[in-house]
Amino acid sequence: MRQPVLVRRQSPPHLWLALLGSLLMVVGLTATAGSAWGRAGDRARAAADQVLTWTAGDPIDHYLSAPTTAVAGPATLVFENSAATGNTTGMPHTLTFSVSDPGHNSDVAVNILANPSDSEGGRHSVEVVLSPGTYAYHCTIPGHGQMTGVLTVTEDGGGEDTAAPETSAAVDGDKNADGAYVGQATVTVTATDAGSGVGTVEYALGADGAWQPYGAPVVVSEVGGHTVRYRATDKAGNTAAEKSVDFTVAAPPTDDTTAPETSATVSGEQDASGGYLGTATVTVTASDTGSGVNTIEYALGADGPWQPYTAPVMVHEPGGHTVRYRATDKAGNAAAGKSVDFTVVEPVEEDTTAPVTTAKVAGDKNSDGAYLTSARVTLTATDDDSGVAKVEYSLDGGPYLAYEGTVIVDRVGRHTLAHRATDRAGNTSEAVLVSFTVARSGGVPAPNCAEYDVRLTVFVGTVDTGVPNRITGNRCTVNELIEDEKDWASHALFLKHVDAVLDTLLTDGVIDTRERKKIYRAARQSGIGTPGQVDGYTKLFDGTEESFARWEQVGGGRFALAEDGAITSSTTVDGMGMLWFPARQYGDFSLKLQWRDDAPGAGNANGGVFVRFPGVHDNPEEPRPEWVAIDYGHEIQINDRPDGDMYKTGSLYGFDRVGLGGAGVTPKGTWNDYEIRVVGQHYSVFRNGVLINEFENNGGQLFEPPRAGDPGTDGRRYAAGYIGLQVHSTTDVISYRDIRIQEL
Repeated sequence: MRQPVLVRRQSPPHLWLALLGSLLMVVGLTATAGSAWGRAGDRARAAADQVLTWTAGDPIDHYLSAPTTAVAGPATLVFENSAATGNTTGMPHTLTFSVSDPGHNSDVAVNILANPSDSEGGRHSVEVVLSPGTYAYHCTIPGHGQMTGVLTVTEDGGGEDTAAPETSAAVDGDKNADGAYVGQATVTVTATDAGSGVGTVEYALGADGAWQPYGAPVVVSEVGGHTVRYRATDKAGNTAAEKSVDFTVAAPPTDDTTAPETSATVSGEQDASGGYLGTATVTVTASDTGSGVNTIEYALGADGPWQPYTAPVMVHEPGGHTVRYRATDKAGNAAAGKSVDFTVVEPVEEDTTAPVTTAKVAGDKNSDGAYLTSARVTLTATDDDSGVAKVEYSLDGGPYLAYEGTVIVDRVGRHTLAHRATDRAGNTSEAVLVSFTVARSGGVPAPNCAEYDVRLTVFVGTVDTGVPNRITGNRCTVNELIEDEKDWASHALFLKHVDAVLDTLLTDGVIDTRERKKIYRAARQSGIGTPGQVDGYTKLFDGTEESFARWEQVGGGRFALAEDGAITSSTTVDGMGMLWFPARQYGDFSLKLQWRDDAPGAGNANGGVFVRFPGVHDNPEEPRPEWVAIDYGHEIQINDRPDGDMYKTGSLYGFDRVGLGGAGVTPKGTWNDYEIRVVGQHYSVFRNGVLINEFENNGGQLFEPPRAGDPGTDGRRYAAGYIGLQVHSTTDVISYRDIRIQEL
């Protein structure tokens, strides 16, 4: 059994030992108590004085000190991560004992979080009981490495234990004049061992019953004669000789003449014909309102022998089966035999193989191999087991869409199409990429659409109308004609534009009257074009609750709207998190905002601005939404800390490093102006009006996304995406305000 450990102030070890000793005197020496306290008193006191200490500081890849060996028995674990041990950054660390590694002990569950600013000043202690063997421990720091180690625990060297435990058993209950126990008998087994301590205690019912772990007194209520056998083994492997107690249980006086009520149910996974796949489980129940049920029996087949029913009966052999059953109450009344019939069939072999997809690109090519005017992509998928359920594709890093027919790509430029399929068993294939180029020709030109939007339904801003996003007569989608990403001078002007577009679509038969009303209603709700632009910049956050509500939080850490109208990270909800603006994506832009270092004490804020990352909920390859921005976008770093992380303010994290001197430093609590200008694949970062970094993405637009967790050292990232704000932890407190953007 695991020992749950709570961080608390250390109690004097001799007082703790005395209290536990008193508790054992009250409850009696059971197997559990013996296993923990099988040593003599002087040995236990010596072990209780055992103190094991871990320390941590600024390093994020190792503890400063850690014990390697210990002696089995009571111990005090001390974990300190404080200014005294060398922590100058305020970085929290943990000491966690693993309980899920089969190669190490799992009976001590320790999880201590310590940092210099906590209520204990970063020093915590817990009391545990260690068993012989090894314990694996670690500290995992988000975004950094893992500190690991192993603690080896040995016996205390008190001499070899060759004596088996002492065992005894007592039978209790009300007896009649013949000495039989009326209604039920309770058997209590005890075991003691003065050497290595009791390891296990077992009991068995009857002369040939199976041995079972003993954890609580055994209650026997079946009428008749009984034998309970028992034995114990200590930690050194010495097993006591088997002993037994015999007794009889008699039915209480009753005038019951009614037999028990019985029923049976068959359960398991069935095929279309009702056959049970691989296994059928028969559960028998019996009830008796008089003297009570005494025995339940079952038999396999028409002439199989009767057997005691103690648990549901599992039948595996393919073919037809009959299970008979009956019951007797404590007054001797026997129910008539009943039966259930069923069939077991061979199970269908589990499908664990994903489908195979292929893509064929067709069209007229020029001498460079580019497709003239358009390329037609046809997808096929095969699955020899459960069959194909769906086929999906993603064009140029966009969301996955259901494949319903040939995909026509007629936009000039380089394209990458990813395709995958899922079978009826739920297996999804790895995405396969096919790349090609579309070139202009003297024939039909590419559609002149203001935007590129192939979502399945019509969106106006963030409002989903539910209307299908159909291709119109000029080969643009409805979404592309709405132009909701354009910076409109007024809401009225935007509504006038939408009204004209919808009239044309209604006349052309692309939408009906009901769909027209839904799209126009969404346009009115969107608020697109409402006042919010200053000097050509559109306000994304202006300090109001209304503008804050347009952002979405993901990950562990959180932001809240502060009294001064700023967005400030939480000091109580820990973990890395992100606040992102899901209303729309941006390609080339100038993003301006202000940030302030609000980290407590001597610490420094550690945050950042994410740009050009895809939708956080559209990436099944990355289950942690806050990491989509890290894996697929760019983080413009904010970090004025004088040591530690090599990427300081103005760096493109993981790609382009700026030292502390180049970034400049302002006092804590001071607002800093930040401008991030992105044109094509060129990034410029300004702090307080000074250009502090320029970075060129040599890889260009992302056509082959890196695997999740890989920062992508080749520099390739998306050419458009969303915007987000980062928080690292409760000690890296940071504030943002006056967030605005201008498309370039």
